[in-house]
Amino acid sequence: MAASITNVNELMGKVVVGSKAYTLGTVNGVEVDLATWQVTHLHVGLTNEATREFGFRKPILGAVTVYVPVAIVQAIGDMIALNKGREELKDVIEPRS
Repeated sequence: MAASITNVNELMGKVVVGSKAYTLGTVNGVEVDLATWQVTHLHVGLTNEATREFGFRKPILGAVTVYVPVAIVQAIGDMIALNKGREELKDVIEPRS
């Protein structure tokens, strides 16, 4: 992640958008490497559309959450832009267990 953020809470609730304006979902958490204290992954609650397209079953309550590596974050502003499109995201997102 190229941006320098002092407060992780600034990421919470931001919409995550892939290339070609594909809305993946919203940030609901982060993964931190405790050895380096760097954020490694964003926890993203998928939209209903993304849940279907990635082949996940929607839970009765809430949303499916996946891990998105920060290496594919292109920019952070009002939303978080990724440098991958829908098809490429299938290869890099990890389901949260």
